[in-house]
Amino acid sequence: MTEDNRRLVRAYFDAFRDCDDAWWDANIAPDFVRHDPGLDFEVRGPAGVRKLAAVLHGGLSDIAMPVDELIAEGDCILARLRFQGRHTGEFQGLPATGQHVDIVVMDLFQVADGRLVEHWALMDNLTMLKQLGAVDT
Repeated sequence: MTEDNRRLVRAYFDAFRDCDDAWWDANIAPDFVRHDPGLDFEVRGPAGVRKLAAVLHGGLSDIAMPVDELIAEGDCILARLRFQGRHTGEFQGLPATGQHVDIVVMDLFQVADGRLVEHWALMDNLTMLKQLGAVDT
């Protein structure tokens, strides 16, 4: 089960990069919730993930999310990864800068019955804002 959960979480990042609606519908529980202090909207179920993807893909292109490490314990998987992309559209109120973004992300997922049911996300938003020139270093 642990290896299946790891594969599921790794596949989540590929599906997010590719905006894979069919994957989201099949692998994200209807009552899924993402806890993310950096967002000003709620992410619930596959529809919430679609909204999040639209926001990120609307402001950033060439998105990559290389996973550095996955740690499994029971029904939880911790992922340490990078979020990378180019700021080519409006994002968090900032007009496109063309700047490259490369930040550290820690994501904790809970899996039940082979589907993602909960997600706690911590992104290095301060570094992202510095890379976009929105705050001084």
